[in-house]
Amino acid sequence: MKSWWFRRLILSALVVAFAATSLTTEAKDKKIPAPEKDATLAATSGAEPIVLAGGCFWGIQVVFQHVKGVISAISGYSGGEGNSARYEAVSTGKTGHAESVKVVFDPSQITIGQILQIFFSAHDPTELNRQGPDEGSQYRSVVFYATEDQLRITQPYVEQLDRSGVFKHKIVTQVAPLRAFFPAEAYHQNYATQNPNDTYIWTNDAPKVMKLKKDFPLLYRESPNLVAIK
Repeated sequence: MKSWWFRRLILSALVVAFAATSLTTEAKDKKIPAPEKDATLAATSGAEPIVLAGGCFWGIQVVFQHVKGVISAISGYSGGEGNSARYEAVSTGKTGHAESVKVVFDPSQITIGQILQIFFSAHDPTELNRQGPDEGSQYRSVVFYATEDQLRITQPYVEQLDRSGVFKHKIVTQVAPLRAFFPAEAYHQNYATQNPNDTYIWTNDAPKVMKLKKDFPLLYRESPNLVAIK
């Protein structure tokens, strides 16, 4: 089993070699098209969850912490059982968990389609059981939908993106019902924001935030909405 510091050491050694694939390898210079089918903005404010997995949760979390209308973005684990929802166990790739982010958004400010468009812009959904320098089933691409409405928008959107040719290869993102979500350890929360000089962060995750600002200027918020750590 790899320790936390061993993983950091290995990743730091690999990030430069994988720099060219650090941000949405298939479409890093293209803007992902919006869903043809989407919800309309709700008439009243609310809090709707969806859980997204797209590689290391540090990058997905920091992207959504910079999105207007997102109430919270919490790093954690989904897809496995509660007794294995620990970083060291998940890192073995044998727990069924994916490193995930629970995104809670206000549907009166941002639609589920916009959330998905940002998600598919922030990682490479054609990579199977890996993302950039990270390899293993815990880094797979998954949309864990919380409602049937989310499913009705997500599945056609994946098919639309495949037809569009924006990605050279077929999307391998899983679309699965959300069974449970387990928050990650406190040291993983807000990691990208709190460690901007970490080689892994500035190579892999900072470009994702810059792409968000460039491609979605009306949805970008400069100050990230951080998780309150107890």
